[in-house]
Order: sequence, then C-alpha cells, then structure tokens
Amino acid sequence: MTALMTADEAVADIPDGATLTVGGFGLCGIPQVTLAALSRRDVGNFEVVSNNAGLDGVGLGLLLDSGQIRRMVASYVGDNREFARQYLEGELEVELTPQGTLAERMRAGGCGIEGFYTPTGVGTVVADGGMPWKYGPDGEVLTVSPPKETRVVNGRECVLETAITADVAIVRAAVADTAGNLRFNLTARNLNPLAAMAGRICIAEVEEVVEKGALAPDDIHLPGIYVHRIVELTAAQAADKPVEKERLR
Repeated sequence: MTALMTADEAVADIPDGATLTVGGFGLCGIPQVTLAALSRRDVGNFEVVSNNAGLDGVGLGLLLDSGQIRRMVASYVGDNREFARQYLEGELEVELTPQGTLAERMRAGGCGIEGFYTPTGVGTVVADGGMPWKYGPDGEVLTVSPPKETRVVNGRECVLETAITADVAIVRAAVADTAGNLRFNLTARNLNPLAAMAGRICIAEVEEVVEKGALAPDDIHLPGIYVHRIVELTAAQAADKPVEKERLR
C-alpha cells in the first residue's frame, strides 16, 4: 500500500543509524525536499549509498553539513568540498565503488541477488584491497578496503561484488500514480530506480501525482511494488532544480 505524505511525515520514523540509498546523478534527480526534511531531524549516524553527495549545502550536502552521515558508499567525492574535507580529516568513512558496479549492487539488492561477478576493478585496489576507507585526524590511514574474492568466468578474471540493501530508499521521480508506479525524466532515471529497489521502505518525492491507470504500462519505469511513501511536491518545489555547473554557449 502506497501512502501520500508530506516530506516531514515521510522521514519521521527514520531511526538513528539507518542505512539509506539515495537517488540522483550529480544534482540531477536528487530528492532534495525529502533530504531537507531529514536534515531537520535530530537523528544521524547514517550510512548513505549514493552516486555522489551533491554540492555543499545541496541535497546530501545538507546531511554532511549537519554531521548526520557516518559512512558514504559512492562513486566519487565530486565537487563537494565538505565531503572531501570530512573524508580526508577522518570525520567520514568512504567506500569508493566503480559507478556501474554501484548501480548493479543496488539493482541486485532489489532483485534478491546476493552478489555477482564483474571484470570491473580486477587488478586494482577495488579487488586487491588497500583503498583507504577511513583516515585519522593526523592523516594516517585507519581502515582500508579488504581484498575481494576473484575467479575466472568464461576465460575472464572477475571480482565478486555483494548486493546492497538499505533500511530506507529516498528518490525523486517526475510522475507517480496513486498505486506508487513511477516515471522518471531523462537522466534522473540513471540511478533513482535502482536506489528505490534496494530500500526496504522507499520514499519517492514526485513532481506530479496522477490517478491509478493514468500511466500507460510502457510509461512506467518502476512498479509500485517497490514504493511505499509518496511526497507530492508543490509547483515551486518541482521547479527548483539546481544546476551543478552552469555553462554559457
């Protein structure tokens, strides 16, 4: 059953120490209204799985600024200076994962697949271990990534990657129907559906809610079986889409 809620209601029961998968690619398709609501709560110690952590003060940057994130699993530190500072100064543990591998780990978690073999990362610290996860205050490395199992599959060496599941998924979609079926817009479809699948509870903030049946079957990118809570944005919230790097032609 999918429930229609405000952002504050949707995040009200997220506990301290929860694991979160969060959709978005850069600043495209980030669930910024729901993340802002979560940043206002007095909870934290979160482990967050997301492609990146937005920008300073935007999206997941809000939770970094408020010190609510203990650990990040991401593809890159990106352009968030506070993310980089906390990692390098030992305030934040970071597991860097190849982007396609991260996406597939979330998809596997949503499909009930415990792990998979991929050639991505073979011969690097991704497979061999030794990647710094946690620094100390003086720059010393406190925790490193462990080595992973490898095996030859169809004549190609591959590394075993495990699935990712989360207590709560927080995503952004363009349209939802009242049954929770979602349609994403363009690049926002990259990681949002996979993050949604990985969460035991999924919160989807959406720009428009339509009646059940209004979305054609071929127009549904994620079935409502994965979605539990819908946050309908106001027109102003839906139109507020920050640009990561502005360019003039």
